[in-house]
Amino acid sequence: QSLSAGMAVAGLVLLARSVRLTTKFTSALDIPVEFVEKNVKLRGKIQHITEKGLEVEHVPISVPFLTALQRKWQSNSLLLVRLAGVELSPGALLWLQGELKPSQLIWFQLLGRQDLALECLVLVNKGRFLSVCLNEEILRQGLGRTARIEGLRHDSRLYWKLHKRLLRAELKAAKKNKGIWKEESTPGKVMDRVSSSKLMQTLKQFANWLRSY
Repeated sequence: QSLSAGMAVAGLVLLARSVRLTTKFTSALDIPVEFVEKNVKLRGKIQHITEKGLEVEHVPISVPFLTALQRKWQSNSLLLVRLAGVELSPGALLWLQGELKPSQLIWFQLLGRQDLALECLVLVNKGRFLSVCLNEEILRQGLGRTARIEGLRHDSRLYWKLHKRLLRAELKAAKKNKGIWKEESTPGKVMDRVSSSKLMQTLKQFANWLRSY
């Protein structure tokens, strides 16, 4: 009897997990805390690109019968997804609208939740085996600056790992005078600007963080 009871409990746990994985999230508050803490990747369709962020329709894992049953009571509200660690320039919105197609599938990795918005790394497929991180691509195009990654502990390894990737992308744009860096005409001026910017200050913080470990 104890074995049967254990199997029943295990079955309920698996069912609960499958329900969560197949549930269509229509609000940032609906997403379980552990999903955010474990930086789970979710799939979705781009519906609108706004100044506040990407409005995304969550596309959960599809399971026959269970998915059809859930659709009867799930709403069609959209998730607000923001590019974590990036401060967008005015030209970034137009670039995103030209780069992303309506109903395009994306993956968004949960890093944090601020009010009703999700702070994420957004991944877009660019071929069968290639995906591009929009957070980094925006910075490589010179259409934004690095910012704090809200939702992650600023003394964690993941925070600095991701922040370092974003800093490298921003530095590439600065060296090539792309986007917001075009006003700087010579490499020397670019590096002077970079050395006095938040970019260099953050690198110094990163170096201090490494010494502490």
